[in-house]
Amino acid sequence: MTGPHQTLALVLFSAFVAVTLAITTWVSRKRHGSAEEFYAGGRLFTPLENGFAIAGDYMSAASFLGVAGVISLFGYDGLLYAVGFLVAWLVVLFLVAELVRNCGRFTLADVLAARMSERPVRIAAGTSSVIVSVFYLVAQMVGAGSLVALLLGRTGAAAQAWTVIGVGALMVIYVSLGGMRATTWIQIVKAVLLLGGTVVLTVLVMIRFHGDFNRLLLSAAARSGHGDAFLAPGLKYGGDWTERFDFISLGLALVLGTAGLPHILSRFYTVPTARAARRSVVWSIALIGGFYLMTIVLGFGATAIVGPQAVRESNAAGNTAVPLLALDLGGGADSTGGTVLFAVVAAVAFATILAVVAGITLASSASVAHDLYASLRRRTKPRSEVAVARVAAVGIGLVAIALGLLAKDLNVAFLVGLAFAVAASANLPVLLYSLFWRGFTTRGALWSVYGGLVPALVLVALSPVVSGTPESLFPGLDFQYFPLENPGLVSIPLGFFAGWLGTVTSAEAPDEARHAETEVRSLTGAGAV
Repeated sequence: MTGPHQTLALVLFSAFVAVTLAITTWVSRKRHGSAEEFYAGGRLFTPLENGFAIAGDYMSAASFLGVAGVISLFGYDGLLYAVGFLVAWLVVLFLVAELVRNCGRFTLADVLAARMSERPVRIAAGTSSVIVSVFYLVAQMVGAGSLVALLLGRTGAAAQAWTVIGVGALMVIYVSLGGMRATTWIQIVKAVLLLGGTVVLTVLVMIRFHGDFNRLLLSAAARSGHGDAFLAPGLKYGGDWTERFDFISLGLALVLGTAGLPHILSRFYTVPTARAARRSVVWSIALIGGFYLMTIVLGFGATAIVGPQAVRESNAAGNTAVPLLALDLGGGADSTGGTVLFAVVAAVAFATILAVVAGITLASSASVAHDLYASLRRRTKPRSEVAVARVAAVGIGLVAIALGLLAKDLNVAFLVGLAFAVAASANLPVLLYSLFWRGFTTRGALWSVYGGLVPALVLVALSPVVSGTPESLFPGLDFQYFPLENPGLVSIPLGFFAGWLGTVTSAEAPDEARHAETEVRSLTGAGAV
């Protein structure tokens, strides 16, 4: 990229970082020493504000960069990501949002502890939440590295490495100083910027094709190199039986995983009532739905206007398709319009990454402090949960930075698919059983969490993602024994089966009184915090 691109984009980056740091500093001066203030922002946000914040949390680098990139390279098969991410919210709306808000305080483990033996289920749920969060953080780090490497002219691994480190440092600052209140406002600002930028790009793409979406699709197919196959199922997942099962596995993970994501569940505690939580989800569905419809236009637009070859040359996984599209729509690499539009899109994408990693880091540090530390503190020197959460944010940031550097060449939407698979395997089964199964026991809860979490991690480790192919994390090694790239098809049923098996083989009698109390509380809100 030329000098003007770098200068303008860096100015916009700096402006957003300055604004968000100002928000964090302003919030840090207010009272947030209590756990409720740090974890839930005092439960003072309106449904509209929280809806924008949820949308900001959910519309991540995977959405803006990864989904459009996959569509630009694989056409119809890339639509699975957009459809799966959106349909998942129906599960959240009808099965999770209101009940979780009524039953818990800050984390997933609060819902389980309402009717189970508290200490073991908190350790299990806290461990699972941290692992899911780290998977999700890695995707954002990879997106940040790809974006700034493009901005700086692909100067090599050093640019990506310093970008990932910088993002990690900023997210630790946001979380440790501002807590949930600062994180929420950062997400609201980011959601507005991202939606605005996506609308502008979508309008420019449609103007290029005179408002004819069919013409856009035909142009994309013609330039893709695959002809009509680009607009039909099977280009990425239609080969042998392994690819078809991978397609099913990914679909299950995307549709079921959202309801188990810790940073999404924690957002329901930032509003005062369950009704407000439900209305927040309705707002977020409207915003997210419009956004994913536009990413479809951007993905096919990148193929038709930029071309898949140029996208692959910039980033093999397609993560830079949208910035390249913006550059072309603005007039090209040497034009003022192209420079401005590219810089704006790059800054918005970078803002997306910063906001999302702040939300995920807060949720995972809350799990460490509120669940793991609170359960084990009898063996350690007592300290406040908030102080522990701040320290945990630093540790989680360091782990995410290290893994982000390792996975820098993978597609960010694909990486998020892995996070969704782990969430759907370990968190969703135990959450649904706890809310709806009267006979569920503590052993069932533990078996459900570990019975989904451990297989998911083992299958990922033994999959082509880690070894055995040139695109793997360790291309020089080969310990690939599981053929699917996404473990959801196997690990999600195992999570549900393990929960059932642990319950029916448990000598512990289910606590009918606590279940009845939890049921009334979840459905009516009576006694909710």
